[in-house]
Amino acid sequence: MSDPPSRLVCSGCGSSPAPDEPYPFRCAEHATGDVDHVVTRVLEAASVRFPVPEDGEGNPFVRYRGLLHSYHRAVAGGVSDGEFVSLVRRIDEEIAAVDGHGFAVTPLERSEVLSKRLGFSAGGGVWVKDETGNVSGSHKARHLMGVLLHLEVAEMLGLADRRGRPDLAIASCGNAALAAAVVAAAGKRRLRVFVPVDADARILKRLEALGAEVTVCPREPGVAGDPTYARLLEELEKGALPFTCQGNLNGLAIEGGETLGYEVVSGLAAAGVELDDLVVQVGGGALASSCAQSLSEAATLGALPRPPRVHTVQTAGAHPLERAYRKVNAELPASPSAGQVDRALHHAATHRSEYMWAWESEPKSVATGILDDETYDWLAVLRGMLTTGGRPVIAGEGQLVEAHTLGREAGYLVDPTGSSGLAALIDLRASGLVGPAGRAAVLFTGRER
Repeated sequence: MSDPPSRLVCSGCGSSPAPDEPYPFRCAEHATGDVDHVVTRVLEAASVRFPVPEDGEGNPFVRYRGLLHSYHRAVAGGVSDGEFVSLVRRIDEEIAAVDGHGFAVTPLERSEVLSKRLGFSAGGGVWVKDETGNVSGSHKARHLMGVLLHLEVAEMLGLADRRGRPDLAIASCGNAALAAAVVAAAGKRRLRVFVPVDADARILKRLEALGAEVTVCPREPGVAGDPTYARLLEELEKGALPFTCQGNLNGLAIEGGETLGYEVVSGLAAAGVELDDLVVQVGGGALASSCAQSLSEAATLGALPRPPRVHTVQTAGAHPLERAYRKVNAELPASPSAGQVDRALHHAATHRSEYMWAWESEPKSVATGILDDETYDWLAVLRGMLTTGGRPVIAGEGQLVEAHTLGREAGYLVDPTGSSGLAALIDLRASGLVGPAGRAAVLFTGRER
């Protein structure tokens, strides 16, 4: 293989997987030290470009293939551009056969209803990235499509045997599990799903119909942490592959999610709009990590004048990311330099347990999809907030219900998790941090079922 214009490196310890490793999803040193081990894809900016959308090209994994490590790994191994595009289209057709449609660029639009209700002026407003019509009804399938491409490329290059495929595994209570089941079924791969005892019966029925093997995991009295996550870790130790949206277990799930951020950049450019603020809901953190990194990359590549401020939202029932942010931010001066932020984050990355640990009580909220006991992709999200001037928001149940109602009144078939970014934007407007002339975006990421 020749050297591709992207590489993989652990953001915690700096190690890299071997070039011929078929499944470079998790740092080989993940069990060593109090370190936040996350495999991260790093682009060589001088060797890639942000694409101008191709005429009529609506599939994000074709449009933005030049920014994907799976693409560069394939090409370095002798796969042609046309062969990679054919791979994407074949998988997309199989996903459509399972779910009714494949991937397409989702709408980014200014909502007149939301802009008026939140008191924005004509020059500002609320832009909505609507993912409710995406594969399986949320953004989660983007992450897992990215992972499936890596699995398929490993087989194309002869690094993995198609006849001896390991099982895939995920821990989830809803949208991530559905996305994993759809994408795994399209890829003809066995999937094990670990769910909590209160998982929606409709979701369980759909998972079984898709051929997933479902295991219900009750909480144990006095034991902190998500029992589904603990059971997932046990399965990975037995040889299953992490088909999950948690970047610490599968860092290459992040770049699939980055296609959402790339679409935002392309949509803003097409509309001639510069974005001031982006609000992202956070559970495990993969969505916010993907958005922060994709916007930063786009700015580096000259496709974005500057990244917007990245704000996050968690529920009052559990906010481990906000807790970690407060600890890191307290160690920084009022206006930290980039070097000071880097040093603070490096210290946090190498002293993980001092900043990120499981929420002590069982979290509860109407926004069930962001109730992760830990924010697994916390460090990249902190970097996104600290480098852009964003902040974390804690939303109460009343705020979450208000935002959900408002989102539905504005015409979006969004669930309470998917509309939680709007709850934070309402708070940011009320506090004055986002002014009436500001241009802010929220992500509506889950369809109400």
